Amino acid sequence: MRNFYTESPLWHEKIGGIHALLERVKISEEQSGDVLRLRKLNRIMSIHASTAIEGNRLTLGQVTDVINGVPVWGPQKDIKEVHNAWQAYNRLTQFDPWNSDDLLKAHALMTNDLIGESGSFRTVNVAVVRSDGAVMHRGASPEKVPHLVKELLEWGHGGEAHPLIKSSAVHFMLEHIHPFRDGNGRIGRLWQTLVLSKWNPLFAWMPVETLVHYNQALYYKALQDSHRNDVDCRPFIDFMLDAIENSLYKYVDIASNTSVLPETAGDVGVNVGVNVGVKSDIIEKLKVQPTLTAPELAAMLNLSSRTIERHIKELRERGVLVRVGSDKSGHWQVNEG
Repeated sequence: MRNFYTESPLWHEKIGGIHALLERVKISEEQSGDVLRLRKLNRIMSIHASTAIEGNRLTLGQVTDVINGVPVWGPQKDIKEVHNAWQAYNRLTQFDPWNSDDLLKAHALMTNDLIGESGSFRTVNVAVVRSDGAVMHRGASPEKVPHLVKELLEWGHGGEAHPLIKSSAVHFMLEHIHPFRDGNGRIGRLWQTLVLSKWNPLFAWMPVETLVHYNQALYYKALQDSHRNDVDCRPFIDFMLDAIENSLYKYVDIASNTSVLPETAGDVGVNVGVNVGVKSDIIEKLKVQPTLTAPELAAMLNLSSRTIERHIKELRERGVLVRVGSDKSGHWQVNEG
């Protein structure tokens, strides 16, 4: 398979930062006091986010109830999507990310009783269409799909790219090939989680999909930017590395509060404890001066550095703030899309 991305000189630094964060995640899990509950919470959040991206209308609380066997009043299709996703994610360890048959098995679980070609490559042409009817991307012709998927997975199995890069590239290329009539987005995100979890088992529980959901507009923009001219998924890999980094911050934060979490994930709002005024002030300051440090922001806003650092961490977890470059010489990027 030909190369379908150009490398960025910033990737090595981002990968190094993610390696360091994984050590923090490991320590946070050990100190959390309830690892099983922590992991279940994050998986529920991931399933809610991944299905919500595709238009599922169930709230986080409803998704939690569905998974816990509590009756939920809602669209049966949405409830079934959650049941299916829960089954697929719970069998993550049974899948080989480089096996086409396992990809089809995962798709069958994810789309069971929802579409006519569940667990099979599509037999019709498809296109990704915007709400205004404009065609954003056409999938590969159906007769080419099995070969293209096999070629992609062979590339992933034998390639020397770092798993963080490889998983993002595979995610993008699955969206590009669009091998299924429906469920391509959910499978692409599941397969990236699978590839990452084979590299480091902690990723089986990372809420990467949650950060993608928080930044859905940027997610689709990264997909679209990677299709411009010829295929080059560098913008998508950039986006996913930031989402992965922020998901690790999110996991550390949740782990540090596991002992005080309510019994159901539905009680955990995505903006619990957010001081909107302070966060807005931080965002506005960093828009004007993106190189400001926490102590400098604290002096400007008459707050403690610790308070500023806590708010910055929460903004990073939500993907609103992204650190570009090193801690010493880099700057903040504000994403409000």
